[in-house]
Amino acid sequence: MFSPASTETRQVLQEEARRVLDFDKLAAYRPYAKQREFHAAGALRRERLFLAGNQLGKTLAGSFELAMHLTGRYPDWWDGRRWDRPINAWAAGVTGESTRDNPQRLLMGRPGEWGAGAIPQDCLLDVSRASGVTGLVDIVRVRHRTGGTSMLAFKSYVKGRERWQGETLDLVWFDEEPPPDIYSEGLTRTNATGGCVYLTCTPLLGMTQVIGRFLQEPTPDRHVTQMTIDDAAHYTAAERARIIASYAPHEREARAKGVPVLGSGRIFPVAEEWIAIDAIPIARHWKRIGGLDFGWDHPFAAVELAWDAESDIVYVTKAYKQREATPLMHAAALRPWGERLPWAWPHDGLQHSKDSGKPLAEQYRRQGLNLLPEHARYPDNPDGTPGGAGVEAGLMDMLDRMQSGRFKVFRHLEEWWHEFRLYHRENGQVVKINDDLMSATRYALMCLRFASREPSGQGFGRKIEYPKYGVA
Repeated sequence: MFSPASTETRQVLQEEARRVLDFDKLAAYRPYAKQREFHAAGALRRERLFLAGNQLGKTLAGSFELAMHLTGRYPDWWDGRRWDRPINAWAAGVTGESTRDNPQRLLMGRPGEWGAGAIPQDCLLDVSRASGVTGLVDIVRVRHRTGGTSMLAFKSYVKGRERWQGETLDLVWFDEEPPPDIYSEGLTRTNATGGCVYLTCTPLLGMTQVIGRFLQEPTPDRHVTQMTIDDAAHYTAAERARIIASYAPHEREARAKGVPVLGSGRIFPVAEEWIAIDAIPIARHWKRIGGLDFGWDHPFAAVELAWDAESDIVYVTKAYKQREATPLMHAAALRPWGERLPWAWPHDGLQHSKDSGKPLAEQYRRQGLNLLPEHARYPDNPDGTPGGAGVEAGLMDMLDRMQSGRFKVFRHLEEWWHEFRLYHRENGQVVKINDDLMSATRYALMCLRFASREPSGQGFGRKIEYPKYGVA
């Protein structure tokens, strides 16, 4: 039992600990998995985009990362980029008011409470106010652990590109999407230092030029992290449902899942809740088939479908995606899915490789994958003419199954969901970027009639009968 004196002492110590925590939040920061993925990508990628819904933690992640770089205080778990010297950085929002209320507040605290944000109070050396917007800061000098001083300036987009010229920077943080010319100017400021930029935003403006730069023009220098409301552990399931229901229908995907508003351009205008399920055991009597989409510069992709023929429900159970790897490496990753799992493949598998002189499909057969004898197409027509392999027919088949409850996808297949959310048209044409798993799924569904039932024992049977094709 505590004496009154010891109880009072304990209360004082607890109050002091709370006060220290209030003014050194950086020491207590523990990111969610998606936030940590975003941080880690900075070790290798110069440009990063953090797409997330509202109030999920994207701006919080941006503020704590910048605080680490400004102070040099990196936690033990940190696996992102590091600077071993003071840096020169800018943080920016759409207007002066939004810069003050979002990145500035999270980095420094509210006016009069400097040090209550991500930058610890003992690191704030000097704060100079900006003119024109009440409470807005212009420049902050921050103590770096080496004894030097980092410089942070707050900017906005409303004053135009001219205000972004001239300076040499190590880092630029854009909170919410900037106009293309300002993004380009901010990136240019980091060229001489080999620095980096990152953008944290909710994509309410849709597939804009800046967002499209990341999603439709991928390079080894760019990385996209997408965080949905399901990744934010500070909400209960009931709270998530209430929040999603509160948004206007046309904004739900953007505000809850960080999906750019694509409007009528979405190829699959289907709510994820209709088709997403937790992983379930695959019944032995269900049939299975794989789908491949060949690639090198754009990724190679593969999926596995499980088909409950009695209910005519198709489940996407596995997904694989890898860039710049050989058939040997892809086959090694896919053989464990089933030695005799039948694989549907596209027409370009008939093309001959410049290296080996052999068709792509044959190269994968030689590596032990059980590719169907012909490329993916629909069954022959009643008049005996060959079935087609058209993209639109395949997409309509997938959409029809989704809308009728006959198509389900395991919830944990993040790369599949990432493509699904962004798959869209422009000017009526399918955008053939970041569609590799969607294509592999379409090929497998097109050849569903060749799906095979796994017999008792390990793997698939040694011989599979294919209608018309004969024996493989």
